Amino acid sequence: MTAGGCTLPAFAPDGADDPADPAGGAAPGTASTPGAAAHWTPCAGVPEKLVGKGAAGMTYDCASVAVPRDWAKPDSGATYDVAMIRIRSKTQKNRIGSLLINPGGPGGSGIDTAVYLSFGPTFGGLPTEVTDRFDLIGFDPRGVGRSSPIKCISDSDQDASFAADPDPVGQAEFDRVAALNKRIADGCGRKYGDQLPLFSTEQAARDIDALRAAVGDSKLSYLGFSYGTLLGATYAQLFPTNVRALVLDGAVDPTENYVQGSESQAKGFERAFRNFTGWCTKHPAKCPISADPRGAVTDAMAKAENSPVPYTDGRKATAGWIFVGLISSLYTEDGWTSLARAIDELQTGDAKGIMDLADQYAERKPDGSYSNLFDANLAVNCADTDDAPTAARVRQLQSQWRKKYPIFGAPLAMGMLPCTYWPGKRDPYPAGKAAGAPPIVVVGTTGDPATPYENTADLATMLGTGHVLTWEGEGHTAYPSTPCVVKAVDGYLIGLTVPPEGLRCPAK
Repeated sequence: MTAGGCTLPAFAPDGADDPADPAGGAAPGTASTPGAAAHWTPCAGVPEKLVGKGAAGMTYDCASVAVPRDWAKPDSGATYDVAMIRIRSKTQKNRIGSLLINPGGPGGSGIDTAVYLSFGPTFGGLPTEVTDRFDLIGFDPRGVGRSSPIKCISDSDQDASFAADPDPVGQAEFDRVAALNKRIADGCGRKYGDQLPLFSTEQAARDIDALRAAVGDSKLSYLGFSYGTLLGATYAQLFPTNVRALVLDGAVDPTENYVQGSESQAKGFERAFRNFTGWCTKHPAKCPISADPRGAVTDAMAKAENSPVPYTDGRKATAGWIFVGLISSLYTEDGWTSLARAIDELQTGDAKGIMDLADQYAERKPDGSYSNLFDANLAVNCADTDDAPTAARVRQLQSQWRKKYPIFGAPLAMGMLPCTYWPGKRDPYPAGKAAGAPPIVVVGTTGDPATPYENTADLATMLGTGHVLTWEGEGHTAYPSTPCVVKAVDGYLIGLTVPPEGLRCPAK
């Protein structure tokens, strides 16, 4: 579920996106013809629906921009609508331009993320130095959230997928999981057919240049987290002379093939879990499973194979759901306390903690419905992938990686199966120099589980103009986590001052 750059958005909404209500409470404006300027209309309903109110001193306006479905055939007449939100401070002065924001996924809502970031540093948002100089532009990429959303996985299949054994050892068990993945892939193929390749990263990167023009900027300023780094890197290769400033935080390495990328994530999550267990043993007051944290987690998953703890909504806390909750908890250091408590409660027959963690990751709502995060995630990842392994190869890697990465290896191998069965043509993204682009800042976190720190230098080197900024912290992505990271990134975004070479920011 996390292979190929599929990661939790840096600022994940809790079921906010609903393709049945694509405006999400917004007044998105009328989609224009391709190439036209954005037509903004007030949409205070977006922050009101997400968090109950808008941030003090901010205005919210929405627009929807039409883009060609296939940039290789821009005059075909077929279009997708890409939804945006513009958030502007009432105290804005010396405006630089717009800052386009993507939270990752693929499948995360940039609209929701921009809303959360608009609440300022007190609430984990962007510094006022940035919001006073830029309009924040959150956008949902094509196929995501409010932007012609792709929706092809039933809620029951989503439940079955997350609940499935993350490491089916027996062949019959493996075949059942493989059959579920094939059924999902076939269903998406029947619904979208020839459109499936059009949800690729390269198509979305070309959309970004249309958004840049639609908001009236001659050069792009961009903040991309996680998969958003791949989207930004692709843009830099396609439109290097249109770049003003790119911050790529939580790097995906485009030079890795699909199997290599999946193994990198297995390694990253295993390392993050070791960091969690180390913290747990040192802080028994915060960690009720401190006597043997690894044993407690693995024992909980093993017991769930035969006797999963029932949950109040009728589901059972299977090994699959426990694994999803485990993944969810490792995205932030704050999640470690929640994980320890959830595993401890699971031992006493209470599944609420682990299911809450899992549902947050899956964007599963209390009524059992899902956002389209994972529909879009599959569509983008598989459109990008022309080297998905066969089921037989997945089976081999499952066994090999189980030995190398005891908890995460086999599930990450299994996570490649959806693209094994994905129908249609593929449209892989480029992986080369951004010749002619200005300096690009690539931010890496040493304890990042989903986009391992090693990717940071690899992406910077590939682009040729990349400069590494390191945060010696835990969790997925770094900005705006500490004063050191904030100072370095803000200096670059506002004044185009590249952080000192080799700068490493302390954890606190």
